[in-house]
Amino acid sequence: MATTTQTLRLVFRNQTGGNVTITLDNPKDTLTAAEIEAAMDLVVARNVFSSIGGDLVAKQDIRIIDTTTNDLYNPPA
Repeated sequence: MATTTQTLRLVFRNQTGGNVTITLDNPKDTLTAAEIEAAMDLVVARNVFSSIGGDLVAKQDIRIIDTTTNDLYNPPA
């Protein structure tokens, strides 16, 4: 049986130019790109997170990733 899950992947750039990824499972289906961008802008403006490379300074990428898993074998109980 196949199951499908969604993940929202937010990628920010930090002060040293490195990427920092925040991954959220099962995002709302009604989220828009504008809403996500606004939330990311708020994270950057308020210095909500920091990384080894310093504060987050810019949005880098936004992706919703669909993953389908096919369970091919279940051991007998």
